[in-house]
Amino acid sequence: MRHHAHSTRSQLGRRIITGALGAVLAGSMASALGAGYPDKPIRIVVPWPAGGLVDLPARLLADKLQAELGATVIVENKLGAGGTIGADTVAKAPADGYTLMVTTSAIAINQAVGLPQPFNLRQDFQPVAPLAYAPLILVTHPTLGPQSLADLIARARARPGQLNYASAGNGTPGHLAGEWLKSREKLDILHIAYKGGPPAMTDQIGGRVDFHFANAAVALPQIMAGKITALAVASDRRMPQLPQVPTMAEAGEPGFNTDQWIGLLAPRQTPAAVIERLNEATSKALGDPQVREAMTRSGITAADPASVAQFDAVVGADLDKWTSIVRTAHIKVE
Repeated sequence: MRHHAHSTRSQLGRRIITGALGAVLAGSMASALGAGYPDKPIRIVVPWPAGGLVDLPARLLADKLQAELGATVIVENKLGAGGTIGADTVAKAPADGYTLMVTTSAIAINQAVGLPQPFNLRQDFQPVAPLAYAPLILVTHPTLGPQSLADLIARARARPGQLNYASAGNGTPGHLAGEWLKSREKLDILHIAYKGGPPAMTDQIGGRVDFHFANAAVALPQIMAGKITALAVASDRRMPQLPQVPTMAEAGEPGFNTDQWIGLLAPRQTPAAVIERLNEATSKALGDPQVREAMTRSGITAADPASVAQFDAVVGADLDKWTSIVRTAHIKVE
């Protein structure tokens, strides 16, 4: 009996030692991967068009990573299915730090509204670092009349079923923002979905739509030119480019924040040491005044450097927020 107990303790001891040794070896391998990384070109997939909202910060980051990491960094625009095709490429890529993605919180919105995606944001991707934040701006045509959010809501109530709002497409941030406002204020307004932000803006300038939550990068030049009127910024702070325009909260809608994050993601099983290396390099890039100024000029706000854990929390909270909005506002995307 004593021999059996001794044998059991010996086996248990061997398992503990083996497990501990395995953990040490795994940690050593991760450290080694981080130390030798990178030793070949890095590809950053952007699931959105060249020259657009996401492309600019991706290319600014690529230039800085190339200098910081001493490796070639290539940006590849891989379009299709509202960002799904490019994201799926990254989700299924080897988790070695050589295939990355710069995308927006549209990936969280798509999951929140239940659009079919061959991946899961939280299970298949590892957030690395934020790059920028892009607010939506509530805009209208100067001839419509409303000079404030309160005026617009009053007009919508006085003319039920007659006002419409545009969006860059079903399931886009602008669509959800419009439905959120509609739900909060119990408005009877019509949604018109366009195939992208520019055509929606063209009809806004032409006075063929009443209002919409427009991407800041698309809206700013038209606001500055006086072709459209900005009523509010759907962010928790005013935009430096539009200091006179109130936030949605200041205009009477507390908690109405639809800031999109733009960030760097990697396949989920990428070694922690590689993720940390990329996070550090990205933080250095965000500290460059020229990078921050270039983002400001394009209508987005450079993110403050954040740890991997901090950005992971932002992505998780964003998914939870949009899932809750979709549920409470009864938003359906056909």
